[in-house]
Amino acid sequence: MRDNLTDLRLFAAVAEARNLTRGAGRAHLAPSSASHRLQQLEAALGTSLFVRRARGVELTRAGEALLRHARQIFAQLEQMHADLAPFAAGVRGHVALWANTHATHSFLPGDLAEFLRANPQVSVTLEERTSPEIVMAVARGEVELGVVAERIEGAEVELVPYRADRLVLIAPPSHPLAAKVSTRFADVLDHPFVMLHAGSAIHTFTMNTAAALGRHLDVRIQVRSFEAVCRMVGAGVGLGMVPKSAVSSGGLAEPPAIVELDETWAQRDLMICMRQRAMLSGFAAALVAHLAGNA
Repeated sequence: MRDNLTDLRLFAAVAEARNLTRGAGRAHLAPSSASHRLQQLEAALGTSLFVRRARGVELTRAGEALLRHARQIFAQLEQMHADLAPFAAGVRGHVALWANTHATHSFLPGDLAEFLRANPQVSVTLEERTSPEIVMAVARGEVELGVVAERIEGAEVELVPYRADRLVLIAPPSHPLAAKVSTRFADVLDHPFVMLHAGSAIHTFTMNTAAALGRHLDVRIQVRSFEAVCRMVGAGVGLGMVPKSAVSSGGLAEPPAIVELDETWAQRDLMICMRQRAMLSGFAAALVAHLAGNA
């Protein structure tokens, strides 16, 4: 097979749209041209990639395998461009780092600031993702480093301790729960909640944890930071669930009350995730050493 990124992008567009015409449009090709290119791709591979139906197309087993590889190739290309772009601006090193909500809103800002001050020739790209997403992306080689709070069984990665922390419940000072020392998560699901925005890692985790109990959270408001969660809770809007390190009075006369969560999953120790520490680039290894030094 002759590698052709145009054909791979066309194949991925059609596969994701499940329709030749829509996929061709996404690839900025006429349907007839797209069909011819896909037929040539199938001939080069010696196998069918699609089952053509009246209302669209479906992937064959071979097509599903090619789509997985194509996505990895595109991710690696994006990473290549991200890694090379800083050199054009005179920066001699670049590190891509994915981290969960907990890390990006608590420990990482200060630790990364220290690292960047000590290493002015380095730039860092930080993206917020869920811990499972991060672990799998690192295992696939799509990103070099991650900061996570969960282990994924079977994922071939190395984990280095970073920071220890816990998730806690915060309540308005006048709330009946404010007098409690600890509580189970299931016992507070009838109360309204203040949450980080949908799509944040901790929002996904909290909603999934409630769903696992067969319940739905009454989300009164969604905000963009843990500080805003603390402010809203302190103002009496509802309960919140945040890392203990992120609890802030937010300038309020009465800060929210902290109630420990009597749950094994409440312990949220953060870990640095990588494929193999010995294979890291020099700047990535330096960042790991800096972060691990704060463990």
